[in-house]
Amino acid sequence: MASCHDTIVVLDFGSQYTQLIARRIRESHVHSIILPASASLETIQANRPKGIILSGGPASVTSAGRPEWSRAIMKEVLPVLGICYGMQLIAQSMGGRVGRARRREFGRAELLVQDGSDLFRGLGEKPPFSVWMSHGDRIETLPTGFKPIARTSNSPIAAMKSVNRRQRLYGLQFHPEVAHTTFGARILNNFVRHICGAKPTWTMGSFLHDSIEQIREQVGKEKVLCALSGGVDSTVAAAMTHRAIGKQLTCVFIDNGVIRKHEANQLKQVFGSLDFKAGTHSLRSGQAPARPYIRMVDASEQFLRALGRTTDPEKKRKIIGRQFIKAFEHEARTIGNVRYLVQGTLYPDVIESVSHRGPSATIKSHHNVGGLPARMKLRLVEPLRELFKDEVRVLGKELGLPDDVVHRHPFPGPGLAIRILGAVTPARADMLREADAVFIDELKAQGLYRQTWQAFAVLLPVRTVGVMGDQRTYEHVIGLRAVTSVDGMTADWAPLPQSFLAHVANRIINEVPGVNRVVYDISSKPPSTIEWE
Repeated sequence: MASCHDTIVVLDFGSQYTQLIARRIRESHVHSIILPASASLETIQANRPKGIILSGGPASVTSAGRPEWSRAIMKEVLPVLGICYGMQLIAQSMGGRVGRARRREFGRAELLVQDGSDLFRGLGEKPPFSVWMSHGDRIETLPTGFKPIARTSNSPIAAMKSVNRRQRLYGLQFHPEVAHTTFGARILNNFVRHICGAKPTWTMGSFLHDSIEQIREQVGKEKVLCALSGGVDSTVAAAMTHRAIGKQLTCVFIDNGVIRKHEANQLKQVFGSLDFKAGTHSLRSGQAPARPYIRMVDASEQFLRALGRTTDPEKKRKIIGRQFIKAFEHEARTIGNVRYLVQGTLYPDVIESVSHRGPSATIKSHHNVGGLPARMKLRLVEPLRELFKDEVRVLGKELGLPDDVVHRHPFPGPGLAIRILGAVTPARADMLREADAVFIDELKAQGLYRQTWQAFAVLLPVRTVGVMGDQRTYEHVIGLRAVTSVDGMTADWAPLPQSFLAHVANRIINEVPGVNRVVYDISSKPPSTIEWE
């Protein structure tokens, strides 16, 4: 069904940044939809698009195994913008020549605009500005009827457009969707609003309204469970679903043995502020109370037993994913006739775990996506699946959630298990829990918590020599990680004050038994990920 808003269709050729394109369009208050690269012309037309964007992708347009796509869209009287791989695809399809670049281009480059009339409207008078490149191929020869409109020192054709006014075909070798590209949002806004003529009628309020209707349509009158961790993602998903279906929903918090210090007690306070009823029981007891809206379940022994001595991070994630599903299926049987499970899955979880709509590369399996078992008795409801963290926070405010919930740092579903490098044991989990609590408490106490997007401690799989009280020690190392980010797709390490880090390190070494060294992670994403595993 076509949206009632003007729509831009994004064809996904497997880029890690495809959803970023869609969210930048939403920032212009224009509706967008992502379709697989192989979508037929009829499917694309059914969405009544005002324009089409071809994403980047890991393939080469010169390779035999490149994704299939409908070239018929090139004959439509619609504006088309190709980004990176998408630009090369347009060039090759229209008779140009694409070849291997003499020097690959990854990271920042300085772009000089040569034509500021439409795509670079308002930017032609600017000095060279930074753009984000990520390509090994480049356009060697432009198709007939095209001209270059921007260049870098390594890419003579860093942007192009057709001179045929009827075709309105454009290409960018760089990625305007990432935060590292100066004026990237403005470039996309020029395409969406000025070239395509899309009207800015989409808002987060309209997304909320549409999502509630979709939840009602998906679940009908069935009973629904929500996997509620207390983080902003699951809480927003729970609040949306509760608004959609009311008492059909039961939220379940699972203590998996690798949660943060005092987490369960804090979550009860959060749940109380949201006017949910809370109840507790242990899976070991075999007895469940009358059905509450919130069920607090202690399954720590089952999770830790299943993890055993596992050290491989991908196996940890999959084990935890399976154990969560087992626990939720147990709760579903206890309640009876439950068909659906709500998760607060976000787009970064999806794109790193599995190919979402296009042939993207798997970075790591998130427990709630790639870590799920192949066969599940519960059907998933994931209303946030195509949003980013900052968008979820805006949605949380739209729902009226309190600030301390909306602005809480992300915490991974596998919890401390993927911050303990190596085997997960109760003793190692306790050590990390204490160190992490010191770090977070000090960030809050010194007014730095809201200045970081995510911060946490990591237990490294090494021991080092130290001296305490004139005695030799041979103990563990704690790594501290804090990043700044907008959406989690890219992140920079947070330059926390040296005096603050020294104070935190001193507290951890003195207060956490078994630790004699603390280090600070100063790597960014990419090339690193935010989490260590």
